[in-house]
Amino acid sequence: MAGRINDEDVKAVRDAVPIDAVVSEYLQLRNAGGGNLKGLCPFHDEKSPSFQVSPSKGFFHCFGCQEGGDTLTFVMKIDHLSFSEAVERLAAQAGITLRYEEGGYNPAHQRGERIRLVEAHRIAADWYREQLATSPEADTGRAFLAERGFDQAAAQHFSVGYSPQGWDHLTRFLRGKGFTDKELVLSGLSQEGRRGPIDRFRGRLMWPIRDIGGEVVGFGARKLYESDNGPKYLNTPETAIYKKSHVLYGIDLAKKDIAKSSRAVVVEGYTDVMACHLAGVTTAIATCGTAFGGDHIKILRRLLMDNGSARVIFTFDGDAAGQKAALRAFEDDQKFAAETYIAIAPDGMDPCDLRLAKGDDAVADLAEPRTPLFEFALRHIVGRYDLDTPAGRAAALDEAAPVVARIKNSGAQHEVAVQLAGMLGILDTQFVVKRVAQLARWARDRGGKGPAPDRQQHGGGGGPQQYGSAPAQASPRGPALNLRNPVFATERELLKLALQRPELVSPAFDAYGLDEFTAPVYAAVRQAILDAGGAESGVPDSQDYLIRVREAAPDDTVRAMVTELAVEAIMLHRGVKEVDENYAGAQLVTVRRRAVERRIREITGRLTRVASQGDPAELASVQNELWVLQQYDQALRAHGAAAL
Repeated sequence: MAGRINDEDVKAVRDAVPIDAVVSEYLQLRNAGGGNLKGLCPFHDEKSPSFQVSPSKGFFHCFGCQEGGDTLTFVMKIDHLSFSEAVERLAAQAGITLRYEEGGYNPAHQRGERIRLVEAHRIAADWYREQLATSPEADTGRAFLAERGFDQAAAQHFSVGYSPQGWDHLTRFLRGKGFTDKELVLSGLSQEGRRGPIDRFRGRLMWPIRDIGGEVVGFGARKLYESDNGPKYLNTPETAIYKKSHVLYGIDLAKKDIAKSSRAVVVEGYTDVMACHLAGVTTAIATCGTAFGGDHIKILRRLLMDNGSARVIFTFDGDAAGQKAALRAFEDDQKFAAETYIAIAPDGMDPCDLRLAKGDDAVADLAEPRTPLFEFALRHIVGRYDLDTPAGRAAALDEAAPVVARIKNSGAQHEVAVQLAGMLGILDTQFVVKRVAQLARWARDRGGKGPAPDRQQHGGGGGPQQYGSAPAQASPRGPALNLRNPVFATERELLKLALQRPELVSPAFDAYGLDEFTAPVYAAVRQAILDAGGAESGVPDSQDYLIRVREAAPDDTVRAMVTELAVEAIMLHRGVKEVDENYAGAQLVTVRRRAVERRIREITGRLTRVASQGDPAELASVQNELWVLQQYDQALRAHGAAAL
């Protein structure tokens, strides 16, 4: 075991590394008055900064989550290090040689695991970089970069390297530096072979992936040779120091300019980051083999400080995959306080190709915000419907309105609702505005769990009711179901359709909330369908879809019900000859209307209570909500499934 670090050395490390210098590597700090600095807490989600740093005292404290401590405490918590590992990391930054008691200082054996893995990556990155610069074998890699407009200076700036084609060149090199085979496998730099560890990366261009503190924690490797049977890009596997959902390529280079300009540009690949930075867009970053998600947002939010002028621009290819990536990014849009935009280059080129074809100015121009991400998402939704027909416009509105209702700023929400009316060609703008406002209000009334960024609300069709209540806790345990109860029977039929004939009920079914299924076990089945990707995902391959739904079931009771509904014959009413869109539409409408009627009864009771209290403003608000619901109920009665 490692010896105890000398107390004087620990104090020297604390004194040598200012706490504000360390913390500012992870989040943007601003003047808080009285000599203190403030920022968004990295230990819990918050909208306004409650995290304060006192450089003079060497301490931090969050008034939101109550986390606090000194420089070492911060490093331990932010990077999940032990005390000794935190001291060792800061000592290395300060150039302090530590003394160990109870056996003396032996860095090869006494440093913590994380420190050892990070050091192995640092040495590997230097070695890969040297291989690219000097090895004759690396001509292929140098030619690859040159063809994409990157010279030797660019490769050096981004520390791009090359992994030789042999089996264990790096492994043997790191052994010579004192690393054990176990450490090399744990680091992800080596993998087990038939006769011991071999290099994980062979014959590839290597991009070092650094965390926000600048430490190399992994690599992205690009295939160069046809004989390589591996994927085009191969990333470091998940390790103790590398989690792909927690890193952003280029963040170490971009963080200062992101904080300074309150702008971040999200691109799709390593060469795109290089192209952007060389073109002057020094706020460009990219994910590493995974979609942009919530953990990435947390990193950016701490740098952007969520101020009103912050901008995040996503660049995606113009193909179907790029559009899908953009819509995935939109699902997390409201987790930003920053405004989000999308930029698609002419002819669908990525920033790297655009720089080659049209130069640096074209890349810089691409990174200028133009199309808000919500507008892109709305146009994508609206574009799927025939707006020349009343039914098409109504269906598009029902899918798009919940998206607009998610916008938290009420002024922006109103403006976008007006814009949506124009997209749909609906002359009665106020009708759209009221629909959106009603959905947003319903969400607030039920604890903010209405229109939220999840698949429940991104499908098609959707009257107010699926957004108006908190997601039910779908417990299958409850009173025995009476299948003669017409409410339960209709819910059962709709679920059978969703499992057996998803093409007849999607995408409308995917917009139905858990609260529309009053039997707990049916709500649980609805949740399982949602977790499996929705009914729409079952259209291409029904067998795989049912397997996914069963696997998503929370317990054996729900799993058994899924199986039962999947095999039970669909009941045809008297006079109905076949299961078709008309029959499916009738089930959709019946379930929806009963949910609307339940909500109307709730609002009517609330109206009576408000009227007795004599608050004119609240009374008008409730009356308006009731009117919207009644209008929707009339539309369902008059137009059936076309009104969904």
